Amino acid sequence: MDIRSLLTLTIQKNASDLHLIAGIAPSLRVDGSLAPLTEYPPLTKEVLEEMVFSLLSIEQKELLLANKELDFSIGIGQNTALEATGRFRVNIYYQKGALAGAFRFLPLGIKTIEELNLPKICHEFASLVQGFILVTGPTGHGKSTTLASIINEINLNRFTHILTIEDPIEYVYPKGKSIVSQREMGVDTHSWSLALKSALREDPDVVLIGEMRDADTMAAAITIAETGHLVFSTLHTNSAAQSVDRIVDSFPPHQQSQIRLQLAATLKGIISQRLLPRIEGGRIPAVEVLLGTPAVANNIREGKIHMIDSIIQTSQQAGMIPIDEALAQLVNNGQVNVEVARNYALHEEELMRLLGSRL
Repeated sequence: MDIRSLLTLTIQKNASDLHLIAGIAPSLRVDGSLAPLTEYPPLTKEVLEEMVFSLLSIEQKELLLANKELDFSIGIGQNTALEATGRFRVNIYYQKGALAGAFRFLPLGIKTIEELNLPKICHEFASLVQGFILVTGPTGHGKSTTLASIINEINLNRFTHILTIEDPIEYVYPKGKSIVSQREMGVDTHSWSLALKSALREDPDVVLIGEMRDADTMAAAITIAETGHLVFSTLHTNSAAQSVDRIVDSFPPHQQSQIRLQLAATLKGIISQRLLPRIEGGRIPAVEVLLGTPAVANNIREGKIHMIDSIIQTSQQAGMIPIDEALAQLVNNGQVNVEVARNYALHEEELMRLLGSRL
């Protein structure tokens, strides 16, 4: 069984992920649902090890054996006569003493904000010259793709230096008006702390931090934004208010007041999104948008994070979007069914009120 054939099949079947686990057949995630490839036999430990090691360099193999897990990215078609058709973000890990792998497909082309069905307000984030923008949501719900569309709009239309720090590099940006430096953990830098410490010495205008994993990363991101740069990053949270809480609560109590002040001064927006199965096939985003207005900044400074949902609800004319409003719009447009929307609602009763008022 050839790993590259499986990865090519993943692309052909329009799947987002390929999972390889000993004892079961290879499995694909299509439109959010996972299913085995029944035409393939269950993978043995030996076959899986051979498949995984065929992708790794000597250094990567040593890291995997030492750490029991490894993140990297690969391109398909790059080592053949064919043009590369796609890239994969890969996590190799051990389970029950055997190797396993999760392969996330990353199309070579970066879609536009319109092609991704994202709100028009995202164009405004691409026009900012400084501040802090977060894209949040569960794993596998398109955060990296949304960020890539905004970053690439900057790349194609503005003369800037874009610096990305990623683990691993996901989307590769095409030649545009900007210059783009993409740094991959383990390949171009040895640690997040070193990469972030060096970032300001590399004369960036725009900085993309692949993921804010801990308080140190969060503090560095906010500091870079404070110094007049435009900073983008992601968090695994379910709403804008929860994102603010997560950042503040990551710090010890004696630092939280200072972090609230810094965050209030730098936060320009939070995009919190879910990818929902579309009635006609595929998936479509439902997006909550928080803007860093004076009212939002004031409530963050004073620690009144519980007021953020109310501010989003009452500030829709300014461009903010409550998640339940976004879900109701998708249902009313005939793109998503009601039951699916209810599963993703932040306040189910509010969603049903919105739907009831329009049916």
